[in-house]
Amino acid sequence: MRHVIALDVGGTGMKAALVGAGGELLHEARRATGRERGTDAVVGTILDFAAELRAHGEREFGVSAEAAGVAVPGIVDSARGVAVYSANLGWRDLPLRRLLGERLDGVPVALGHDVRTGGLAEGRIGAGRGADRFLFVALGTGIAGAIGIDGTVEAGAHGFAGEIGHVVVRPGGAPCPCGQRGCLERFASAAAVSAAWARASGNPEADGADCARAVAAGDARAAAVWQEAVDALADGLVTALTLLDPGVLIVGGGLAEAGETLFAPLRTALEQRVTFQKLPPLVPAALGDTAGCLGAGLLAWDLLETDITVRSEVTT
Repeated sequence: MRHVIALDVGGTGMKAALVGAGGELLHEARRATGRERGTDAVVGTILDFAAELRAHGEREFGVSAEAAGVAVPGIVDSARGVAVYSANLGWRDLPLRRLLGERLDGVPVALGHDVRTGGLAEGRIGAGRGADRFLFVALGTGIAGAIGIDGTVEAGAHGFAGEIGHVVVRPGGAPCPCGQRGCLERFASAAAVSAAWARASGNPEADGADCARAVAAGDARAAAVWQEAVDALADGLVTALTLLDPGVLIVGGGLAEAGETLFAPLRTALEQRVTFQKLPPLVPAALGDTAGCLGAGLLAWDLLETDITVRSEVTT
């Protein structure tokens, strides 16, 4: 049975799958990234995991994987197949495509940015299915986005397209590691909300999910923290809508798990801000934490120029 290898590499764990030519998830696996053991160990784990997946496919289906797709965090040069930088994983200018290709005996390898790869899956087979233009925004430790155009995701001339988290929404505000002040992710990411709620509640262990629950329970302090994040997010999203005019706006990541506690006030905030812009449907991401892996599978099949429609179990 024809299949490809798909890997989604995170800061602490990896999700992987063998994906069939019709998009079937033929095999799924997870493994710790092992970053506590250093960069070389992380790279070794990725290569070993890919080789094990290839061997599993050969045993189960009698043929080798035809291609591989891998999604990684940080700065990625997909055209050169280089993982340029990742603070979490400690690498710089890592030729990951070449290393994986060598380990997998020359099969073609596609390398993608984790959020853009997840966005590809959401746009093509998830919440944005059928839309020729979409914007996917992930609210995690930071904030990043994916700009979808005709079934593909735009990487930009230098690989930075979609970095909405570094749009300045509060000039002169909190400093950001990127060197600017007032970036969106300093106010509306899951990490930012967690920090703000920990301060407001006096509980250093409190996080964004705790804040969302407190909002739903009617806590005024939580409501103030939440609204500050929603307002900042709406300001950033309106900037993106003005520039991109997407047909669907998809929001995922940790904060999106709050459901209508986030989406109801965010819709209101967006409606209050748009003037001439057309406000597209605002929808939650549908694929959950499988999006990156599914997207990596799509990248691999795209290398083979195979026209497929990927099927998946959609989670909400």
